[in-house]
Amino acid sequence: MMDLFLYLFGLFFLCNRVKGLSEEMQELADMLHNTCVEETGAIEDDIFNARNGIFANKEEFKCYIKCIMAQMACIDDDGTIDEEATIAVLPEEYRDKAAPVIKKCGTKQGNSPCENAWLTHQCYYTEAPDDYLLI
Repeated sequence: MMDLFLYLFGLFFLCNRVKGLSEEMQELADMLHNTCVEETGAIEDDIFNARNGIFANKEEFKCYIKCIMAQMACIDDDGTIDEEATIAVLPEEYRDKAAPVIKKCGTKQGNSPCENAWLTHQCYYTEAPDDYLLI
């Protein structure tokens, strides 16, 4: 099960369409999404808008991004992104494209762990806007 969650990390910024997911992968993506929405109170419009580079400056949305990353062991409680773990969880076919983006962005420092995740995802989008997707 963890391997499937880890595979989903590739959806953050390396897949262009969710509709290409298998039914099983879509169910897992939905489960992860729903868990983090429930945990944080983030709203769907904010999550959808991030796909177009509009990152809502709301604590709930910032913490949604951190929740997704934490579920996949790519961020610690202090909000530090584990770059190597983030690269390692990606499907092999995406690593060459994603690794430079992940390394360049590192951990963007904000005022909280949630803000770190939010700022880092803005960097991912800036560096690879055509490939970014937030589940």
